[in-house]
Amino acid sequence: MGFTIEDMLLVSADKYQMKLVAGEKGWSNSISWLLMLEDLTIIQNFSGKELAVTTGLGFLTVDKMLDLVRELSWHNAAGLVINTGYYIREIPEGVRKLCDQYDLPLLTVPWEVYLVDMIKDMSVRIFLQSSTDEQISGALIRAIESPGSRDLYEKDLLPYFDLDGNFQTALITTGDLDSMDTVERKRIAYRMQLYLTNLTHNGHFFYYDGYFVIVMNDMKPKECADVMEAFAERAARKMPDRRVWVGVSDQVMDISSLRIAFRRARAAVTMAVNANVAVQFFDKMGLYRLLYMVDDPQLLKSLSDDLLMPLLEYDTRHGGGYMETLESYLKNSGSIKAMADELYIHRNTILYRMSNIKKLLSSNLEDSRERMMFSIACMIRKM
Repeated sequence: MGFTIEDMLLVSADKYQMKLVAGEKGWSNSISWLLMLEDLTIIQNFSGKELAVTTGLGFLTVDKMLDLVRELSWHNAAGLVINTGYYIREIPEGVRKLCDQYDLPLLTVPWEVYLVDMIKDMSVRIFLQSSTDEQISGALIRAIESPGSRDLYEKDLLPYFDLDGNFQTALITTGDLDSMDTVERKRIAYRMQLYLTNLTHNGHFFYYDGYFVIVMNDMKPKECADVMEAFAERAARKMPDRRVWVGVSDQVMDISSLRIAFRRARAAVTMAVNANVAVQFFDKMGLYRLLYMVDDPQLLKSLSDDLLMPLLEYDTRHGGGYMETLESYLKNSGSIKAMADELYIHRNTILYRMSNIKKLLSSNLEDSRERMMFSIACMIRKM
């Protein structure tokens, strides 16, 4: 997940007397670069994940500091470091509260710290971590593509992951990632990484095969669910102009099963898009787990059409609502009362429709195996 606020604090707490004074929920934000600023002009060129550093010279009033925090949050900055003790002696309470509201980490270093040295030090660490992240991403892709060839990826991943532990994968799509140019996709990626709270070096974020991919290692299912649901909520709130869908696999054991987790996450995100839900967990998909794992959509379509075509053709010609009636019949185990309540149709109308439906399908729908086949056919149609 890159060089994070947490990493910087570990290095800088003693060396530069750095303290995190607000925005604690952004502790896992990764940092793309450090930039000095004394006014708001340069922020317009932020692409995401920048860490702003200021002496406070251009932000001497509370209102100007609040404007700075708002602009940094709007432009998806990783955080803000203020050099306190000269221009700004104390951080106003209102500024702290706004950073907490935006989950924007606010850090301080005392005036005696030479900022140029700190920025140079952190920039080198960010660059090295960026190179490491690219190496990890490549190794994880090789693990997905060639799970049986551990020699292709094991050495690169061993220092960072418990390769014999559990793995869980999430895929994120906006529906148009493949059509974006690299710069725009990277900008979106930077923003999304900031929405992944409580995930640092037990997870890794990268782009592959048309999706943003998150690989999580040795996390409990509840922890993973909390991270991904919080991500979806923040993405919806901070990116209202862009729809985001997430699919999350169940847990698999050891790195050689990462391909399985990836395919299950892909099935989940496909269902999320089709059902238009923000987050879909594979282990909550029921029988759809089998159907979405089938790689041949034409096979599924033919299975469904072979059984349902008489009703589909009838509804097309007459607008009879027979498909809806059949789905209600199967869902409610044939209960006429339950169907009437669900469809808001008189029971006599339902009895008439069901009589015609059974004739069109050449089935009395009494055999449990036949009902199961028709249920599956209806599920495929909804896919």
